[in-house]
Amino acid sequence: MLTNRFSMLFYLKKRSNYVSGPLPIYIRVSIGSERFELATKRECEPEKWNAAAGRKNGTREDTRLLNAYLDTFQAKVYEAHRQLMSTGNEITIEALKASVTGVAEKKIMFLEQFAKHNARLVELKGTDYAHGTILRYNTSYQHTKEYIKWKFKLGDIEIEKLSYEFITDFEFWLKTQKKCGHNTTMRYLGYCKKIVLGLIKTGLLPRDPFFGYKVHKKETNRAALTEKELKVIANKKFPSSRLSQVRDIFLFSCYTGLSYVDVQKPTRSEITIGQDGEQWLIINRQKTDSQSRVLLLPVPLQIIAKYEHEPQCEISGKLLPVSSNQKMNAYLKEIAAVCGIDRNISFHIARHTFATTVTLSNGVPMESVSKMLGHSNIRTTQIYAKIVDRKISEDMRSLREKLSK
Repeated sequence: MLTNRFSMLFYLKKRSNYVSGPLPIYIRVSIGSERFELATKRECEPEKWNAAAGRKNGTREDTRLLNAYLDTFQAKVYEAHRQLMSTGNEITIEALKASVTGVAEKKIMFLEQFAKHNARLVELKGTDYAHGTILRYNTSYQHTKEYIKWKFKLGDIEIEKLSYEFITDFEFWLKTQKKCGHNTTMRYLGYCKKIVLGLIKTGLLPRDPFFGYKVHKKETNRAALTEKELKVIANKKFPSSRLSQVRDIFLFSCYTGLSYVDVQKPTRSEITIGQDGEQWLIINRQKTDSQSRVLLLPVPLQIIAKYEHEPQCEISGKLLPVSSNQKMNAYLKEIAAVCGIDRNISFHIARHTFATTVTLSNGVPMESVSKMLGHSNIRTTQIYAKIVDRKISEDMRSLREKLSK
């Protein structure tokens, strides 16, 4: 394998106002096309200097001492170069100069790189990244900072100190000190891994500390409303308009599969008439930037019509008057209580309900459901199919028990 040519040269450096007298001796070190120069803190008269040899001519004691000093200086540069070669890393002019002068090369720190990454996400907020994604990266950064303080008693660590042990101990710390569940722990480690892969791709980190470590999540039961529960919520007469409004927006998501962040976005201009003459809602999902195409069923069409002249919608041009996610989830707990549904309901259950109860359970092909959900990979949609199979299995076991009686 070819390497950059390494060479050095001692020379006299002449000043612009030089007239006569000794000149300072400098060394020029080159690696390929790059080079640096250092003062040796020694001098020599130009007429006594041998430019070809890079030494002073003569046999006097002061000449021998000077040349011996230059030999030692040269040996120091060779040794610094040899040590850098032994690391197996690319030898840069900056690293060699730092080694020769004793001034340490600026270390690349992990948390510093993590913070830079997160700052770039903020600049891309609303275009490439959602607010929730940025919050999760920032939380992962804070956890990593606390872990480094706990393990190393330091404010940051050099990226060269990242190791397999660092990862496994971090997993242990998240689960024991932060009481994070397995999947939450894997999510935070996944964010760290993205930073590490970025350092590897840019050549700052020569090896992958995640090598041999698998960031794996356990399959979870993605809860969805049953057909009965969906009907109860849809038919319930609520005592306040705010609960009715939250229920309507929740049902809109149940029959379109849109997540909370995507329910906020649609305007009337994103409803188009398809070749079949039906009304379609076509948007790009904020999370994946993949297109979601949903044929609007009677329920969402009725809800859109209901809020067409609602003041907030008329001012913003949006289809629905959506409150904050926190408020929506708080109101949904009230709705569940009023409807006699004895379990926690959050807005995200609406998306699961669309995938299972509304579509897959009613025979809609998985490929069509995947397209409507805006999934970039059909394997993500297959998780919902497993839930449907489980429901069928439970129903059939119940039927078998009835028949056996």
